[in-house]
Parts: sequence; C-alpha cells; structure tokens
Amino acid sequence: MEMTPRVEVEEDSDNNKGSMWDLDQKLDQPMDEEAGRLRNMYREKKFSALLLLRLAFQSLGVVYGDLGTSPLYVFYNTFPHGINDSEDVIGALSLIIYSLTLIPLLKYVFIVCKANDNGQGGTFALYSLLCRHAKVRTIPNQHRTDEELTTYSRSTFNEQSFAATTKRWLERYAFRRNALLILVLVGTCMLIGDGILTPAISVLSASGGIKVNHPKLSSDVVIVVAVVILVGLFSMQHYGTDKVSWLFAPIVLLWFLLIGGIGLFNIWKYDTGVLKAFSPVYIYRYFRRGGRDSWTSLGGIMLSITGTEALFADLSHFSVASIQIAFTVVVFPCLLSAYSGQAAYLLKNSDNVVDAFYRSIPVELQI
Repeated sequence: MEMTPRVEVEEDSDNNKGSMWDLDQKLDQPMDEEAGRLRNMYREKKFSALLLLRLAFQSLGVVYGDLGTSPLYVFYNTFPHGINDSEDVIGALSLIIYSLTLIPLLKYVFIVCKANDNGQGGTFALYSLLCRHAKVRTIPNQHRTDEELTTYSRSTFNEQSFAATTKRWLERYAFRRNALLILVLVGTCMLIGDGILTPAISVLSASGGIKVNHPKLSSDVVIVVAVVILVGLFSMQHYGTDKVSWLFAPIVLLWFLLIGGIGLFNIWKYDTGVLKAFSPVYIYRYFRRGGRDSWTSLGGIMLSITGTEALFADLSHFSVASIQIAFTVVVFPCLLSAYSGQAAYLLKNSDNVVDAFYRSIPVELQI
C-alpha cells in the first residue's frame, strides 16, 4: 500500500520529464537547423575553390576601399610644407613600403586573421573567444547550452603553456578582467571612429580632383559633391553586404588595376631609381637627415595603412583565405606600384606634391 503513491509520483515525474524534453527538442530544432547551415557554409568556404575566388572578388568591394584610396592624399600629408630634398621622397616611399609589408601583409593577413572566432572577426569576437577559454565571466558563454549553438568550439591546451599562464593571470583578480573589458570597448570605439572619419577623408580627397582641371572652382562645391556621394553610399548599406560587394567589387578592381598600371608607367617614364626605396637603409637616412620633421611626417605615412583593421573586422562576411588572396594578389602589388609611381613623379616634379596623385596621371587618361 505504501509503495503505490511512490510509483505514481515517479511515473508523473517521468511524464513531466518527457514533456519538457519534447519541448526542448521543439525549441532547439531551429537552432540545430541553423547550426547545420552554418557548418555547411564554413565547409564550403574552406573547400570550394570557386566560392573562394568569388569571395575574394567580393571582398575587394567591401574590405579594401579605404586602403585603395589612401594614395590620393598620403604624399601630400607627408610633406605638407613641400619637399626640400629628393632623397626625402625615397625615404618616405621606403617607410610606406615597409608599413604596408609589416602591418597589413604580415601582421593582419597572415597572423591576426587566423585568430578568428570560427570565421568571426573583430574586437568582440576576440573577446568572446577569450572568455570561452578563461573564466572572465563578463560574457557567460561557458554554459552547456552555448556549446550546442552554431559553430561553438573550445580547444584544450597544456597547463604549462603560455596560454594557461595567461588564463590564470586573468582569472586571479577582478580588476584585470574589468580592465580587459574596458580595453575591448576602447578598441571598438576607435574602430567606429575610424569608420566615421576615413570615408569622409577618402571621398573628400577624391572629389578634390575636380579642382585640378578647374582651379577656380570653389571649395564649397567640392564639399557639396563629397556630401552627396557619402549620402548615396551610406543609403545603399541596407541592401546588405552581398549586393553592395557585387556592385563595388568591379569598380574597386578596376581602380586597383589602373593605379597599379599608372604607377608602373610613371616608374618607367620618370625614374626607375625610385625602386631603391625597397632597401630599408633609406629609412635610416630619412630620419637621420630630417630630424624632427621626419618624425612629424609619420602622421602622413600612417594614412597609407588606414582601413587595415577591415581585413579582420569583415571576416564575418568573408573567409580568411579569400581575404589573403585578394590582398596578396591584387591589393598589395597595386598599392606598391601606385606609391612608387607617385614617388618617381615627385622626384622630377617636387612642386606638385599637393596634388601629386592627379598630376602623375598620364595626360591621355585625364578627362
């Protein structure tokens, strides 16, 4: 008699457990389907050569617009007071060459892009990846249910490794975890600030080319043209990355091919000796000869690598391999050619540093 209620309770609890299990299965089914789609997508990104080339082409229209327009204003901002010595042009070009080589090519393309969170890039993606391995607890992503979502993964590492030491160092004190969060927020704010500032600079510099053939044109007209272009560009963002990339990728590819080709032409036409800037010796000579002015000119040199962070931040749209292919095959060689061509032109026409980009274009191509 005493065992009957117990059996009924156990049966009721089994029924309740079964009902909750069925409910969980119904709720988790959409997530399972999403996870399957994402796994297939990442598998395609990794193994399909055709998709890889397509993503590399599309990335040109989204990732490299800022880097590609930097030749418009780098030399002018490097020498805002004019060029005093032709050797300074070689030194500045050498700085540009090695800035592009060390930061976008070596640091971002081959190192930082590999530190992604299952294809996701950016500051918060790195932070989420770190929280997954260390108990920082600001983002609660070490729960069992998180492990079942999309492409969640958490690898193990040796307790004696540097990663394990860093993990213990972060977990020891709360202020270290808070400082890490503040650092992440500051980095994100800087990225947003760069995203606001650089399109305005790039479009304004491009619109300034109108005054080359129309020097009497008011600067207000140039500003209005730049504003109209910016409003048009940002109004297209809501169509999504796929459509925007297909629209701008052919334009950006043509842009890179043209500035690269013009650069090669200028090197051949004006001075092939500009290629000696590939020797880092001229960087040392540039600083030794220029003194304080050479250090202040670094602000202009830094403009040659603005937009580099997009290589990592836009990984959620493209694969690592597609970013690497687009940069190494198209962007990097064309930029080196464009800057070298401008430097060759400036060696013979140092007075035109203000609008060196436009003046260095062959007359036959000017409108």
